[in-house]
Amino acid sequence: MKLDVVLGLQWGDEGKGKIVDVLAGQYPAVARFQGGPNAGHSLHFEGKSFVLRSIPSGIFRKDAINIVGNGVVLDPITFKGECENIAKTGVPVKDRIVIAKKAHLILPTHRLLDAANEAAMGKGKIGSTLKGIGPTYTDKISRNGLRVGDILAPDFRDRFNRLKERHIRQLAQLGYECDPEAEEAAFMDAVEFIKGFTLVDCEYFVNETLKTKSILAEGAQGSMLDVDYGSYPFVTSSSTICAGACTGLGVSPSQIGHVYGIFKAYCTRVGSGPFPTELFDETGEKLRRLGNEFGAVTGRPRRCGWLDLVALKYTVMLNGVTDLIMMKSDCLDSFGTIKVCTSYKVDGKETDRVPFDTYTEIEPVYTEFKGWNADLTWCRKESELPEEFKEYIRFMEEYLGVPIRIISIGPDRDATIMR
Repeated sequence: MKLDVVLGLQWGDEGKGKIVDVLAGQYPAVARFQGGPNAGHSLHFEGKSFVLRSIPSGIFRKDAINIVGNGVVLDPITFKGECENIAKTGVPVKDRIVIAKKAHLILPTHRLLDAANEAAMGKGKIGSTLKGIGPTYTDKISRNGLRVGDILAPDFRDRFNRLKERHIRQLAQLGYECDPEAEEAAFMDAVEFIKGFTLVDCEYFVNETLKTKSILAEGAQGSMLDVDYGSYPFVTSSSTICAGACTGLGVSPSQIGHVYGIFKAYCTRVGSGPFPTELFDETGEKLRRLGNEFGAVTGRPRRCGWLDLVALKYTVMLNGVTDLIMMKSDCLDSFGTIKVCTSYKVDGKETDRVPFDTYTEIEPVYTEFKGWNADLTWCRKESELPEEFKEYIRFMEEYLGVPIRIISIGPDRDATIMR
């Protein structure tokens, strides 16, 4: 069997949670392979809404096992609260979730370091969600981190204290005043909660599962936030592209099957960093309002702009996308003219490539389309879509060289057209 991957192709917030929830019915297992509680995946079904931060989006599917992979950084406090909220709906979370022993733990002091580092950067700040993600990955790479499997060690408290003391020294160097022990009791309580789950050697568990079952791997954030290939340094701290599924779950590249790339019919971004098609006018405000573009975790208003096909083609290439999924098409229903960026002007020269330099001034070159001025939310079959919208789809498929298989026209499960 194969590991199919769902990931975002823009700067995150593409709507991965809904699509994983829709697709999860076809998969016996769903896995998160990177990221942490800075990623909020929104699900809407049966009149209910949920935001999942660390738990895979297959949790509401009765027969699906949900894997928190070794590439994930896990905040025990957040995870415990999330599980308890879901359990209130009758979902047996401990029966449906397994956690990789090699996943790294986010300590309360990691969050303090995140805030201290961001404050020290002043105007050059990245726009961190302050969830401790970056400092946790930093400890992972510098070989100082704590992993989920460490909580089973008899000297776990000593290991925790050593890392905490390291963080306290770093906080002192940054001149950041705080109480490093404020959430320690809650952290230890949450650690005991995690011991009630099945903790696995993820690489063995996933490969054994693939012998008889297919797995859907769920990416967090978006490809343009990848630590290697995104708009560095305004990126996250993990590999958000398809290759990250291999290292984040312990599978070989030959195990990858379909790669579902998700994008919005327009673009959004949270935090700092380049955004060539960003709109600062009434159109941008309209997109934010119609798309309810506010962070699922932070509540921050998202920056909005027209669709950027240059960046999208770049991430399609990076991920080897086999199937495209377009979200929030209905948010463009009332626009008379719709613009799509098809090339950039950089230093006066036109290009169809994403430049190396994050700080380069980029002028988008647009192709314009006549809007469809129709309510797509009532459509349930491709034949019901207006011709202007179909033309928009055909243009994108030709430009990107990949078919658009799924069109989302609303937040609910049933507001989905399979092509």
